[in-house]
Amino acid sequence: MTLMTERPTISGTEPDSFEDLLDVLDELNLRDGFKAEIYRGKIVVSPWSKGYYHRVMKQVCEQLRPFLPEDHCLSIGPFLYVFPGDESAYGPDIHAAPSRAFETESNHLDGEALVFVAELTSPSTRDDDLTDKVTVYGRAGVPVYLLLDMQAKQSTVFWTPSATGYESHCTRPFGEDLHIPKPFDCPLDTTGFHAPATNSPAP
Repeated sequence: MTLMTERPTISGTEPDSFEDLLDVLDELNLRDGFKAEIYRGKIVVSPWSKGYYHRVMKQVCEQLRPFLPEDHCLSIGPFLYVFPGDESAYGPDIHAAPSRAFETESNHLDGEALVFVAELTSPSTRDDDLTDKVTVYGRAGVPVYLLLDMQAKQSTVFWTPSATGYESHCTRPFGEDLHIPKPFDCPLDTTGFHAPATNSPAP
């Protein structure tokens, strides 16, 4: 197997099935600071999130948790959700699903159990967050996908899942409220989602 450096992807001998690919993912011995997911049949290795992303994820969870449906869990990773029909497996930054979805000894959770996912983009995976994940999450019937574009400093919410992705979306710049549809049906205040200010060097 070869680790690609420009956009890290493991390629080489093709596994016989998606299940085999998941086994390869489980056996990876990654360097500290990196995570691995499966995008359309390929294993993609990318760096872990920047430190301030934790603050943003915490703000999202604090605002949405009061509106969480009964007997559901809203969490910050790491959990791996699988989408066999699209040969994909993602570890979303924030995810919500019924509590029963976690009652398993497997580390491969059912992607169709999700009721909400949120991704915070990074330069290495931003294009996939904007394209492939929109399609895969929508095809799996995930009701709401929140995309926080940390490079463009804007948030987009997708809803009305369909066989081709999502039929509805709304984008707002950071600092403006964004309505999160059902099952939350609440506003999200995106103030404070920006990167921390850098200190100017002393004169």
